[in-house]
Amino acid sequence: MALAAGDLNGCAQICAAAAARNPADHAAHFLLGIAFAEGGRLSAGLQSLERALALAPAVAEYQAQHARLLTMDRREAEARAAADRAIALTADADALTLDTIGCVLARLGDHAAALPLFERAVALQPDNAEFRFNLATSQGFFGNAAAAEAQYEALLTLSPTDGRAYLGLASLRRQTTESAHVARMEAALTRATDPIDQLRIHYAAAKAYQDLGRPDDAFRHLSTGNRAHKARLGYSIDSDSRNAFALRSIFSRAEAFNGESHWPDAPIFVTGLPRTGTTLVDRILSSHPAVTSAGELQSMPLAIKRLSRTRSRLVLDPETVIASAQLSPQDVGRAYLARARQHAGAQSPVFVDKLPLNFLYIGYIARALPHARIICLRRNPMDSIWSNYKNLFATTSSYYAYSYDLLDTARFYLLFDEMMAFWETIFPGRVLPFSYEALIDDQQGQTRRLLDHCGLQWDAACLDFQSNAAPVATPSAAQVRRPLYRDAVEQWRAYAAHLEPARQLLERAGIAV
Repeated sequence: MALAAGDLNGCAQICAAAAARNPADHAAHFLLGIAFAEGGRLSAGLQSLERALALAPAVAEYQAQHARLLTMDRREAEARAAADRAIALTADADALTLDTIGCVLARLGDHAAALPLFERAVALQPDNAEFRFNLATSQGFFGNAAAAEAQYEALLTLSPTDGRAYLGLASLRRQTTESAHVARMEAALTRATDPIDQLRIHYAAAKAYQDLGRPDDAFRHLSTGNRAHKARLGYSIDSDSRNAFALRSIFSRAEAFNGESHWPDAPIFVTGLPRTGTTLVDRILSSHPAVTSAGELQSMPLAIKRLSRTRSRLVLDPETVIASAQLSPQDVGRAYLARARQHAGAQSPVFVDKLPLNFLYIGYIARALPHARIICLRRNPMDSIWSNYKNLFATTSSYYAYSYDLLDTARFYLLFDEMMAFWETIFPGRVLPFSYEALIDDQQGQTRRLLDHCGLQWDAACLDFQSNAAPVATPSAAQVRRPLYRDAVEQWRAYAAHLEPARQLLERAGIAV
């Protein structure tokens, strides 16, 4: 009862006392582990959970929660092994256990294995909003739009102001006429009390008004939601500027992060600003029979962070960059590959890592993985800024905090542009600049150029990327299931009046629009 009420300290005290009285009480060790982990003591939580598993290894719930905590600790291979043990015990598992295993598998990139677990969880407990959301999201990854829509609508029946459902629906369908759905979102905004729900509904409403050709209403929702969220985050572009300055300072020194690396592996890194065609290029490449997609891996950022041994809570900060100067490229390559290969999509000899913000890590990639192929998406600067400003990323991630303010987004574009110019001076010719607009204008020619850079033989399947049935776990899931289209080229012009401050900032910096 203490755990259900959120009294983590009370739960821990009760369970610790019970375990002291009876060290064989596996339930006490299990609950103590959950209380520790939920209270931020992950290592202690894992220790207690492992004591419970030593006493009762055949309990599916214990194995599932162990897998969950291992993913939180970034121990992906062990998490997958625990999830597999849990799956073998799920004949009579409860809905929470099934959903937990599904979430672990989804986080590890195995969406095909996660989907049936989410389906079983919803069948057992149809009134649980979290289970409905996870199933809807998973269906969307596979392009099952009708099934995903049904789950989002069921979620709204359970929770009429759930912003996740409105945002999910917005990603599935295009509004072609003014509908009751638009009015429903406007009404939900007046009733929603959770600020993150409000933010998500603002984004969903903006998408609907964009579809309807009402740019003023779309921008009104975006600016209202973003302004409030930026204030909650307390973000300043100075933090990203300091990171970029530290990276340029370190890699300007010949002795920093230097040394031989002999890894033969040749992963493909698709980098750039988010929402500039990175998922599209990933889809084209992974349509090649020799290539698989691992999705947006955190493997390089985490390899640098762990090996640098800095105590800060941020994955990237000047302290970590400075410490990384002493690292061995061979060690970083080993750490990256060990972590990346634990993901379902990274089992083939050639895989795509499409974390867009790996553009910050190009120096590490180039030296740690000498055979890696690196691509950087380039898109019209104003379209890049607009696409970042109007799409909601992970609301708690420091990576995307710039995107909640129009001028911060423009400044981040300038930072990106400066970083790519810098990498070209340090590693000339190593990165393929790849234009989104050029791909739209000449699909076959640019696809050949892409495959040539990656050392891949021509395969016509890369032109038919929309037929690729693999799941897509990004906001572009619906778009990349269509053939190439021109709708997004110069989309910013419909919002030119609202985006004028960003255009002027670029102009002052000498960036041609």
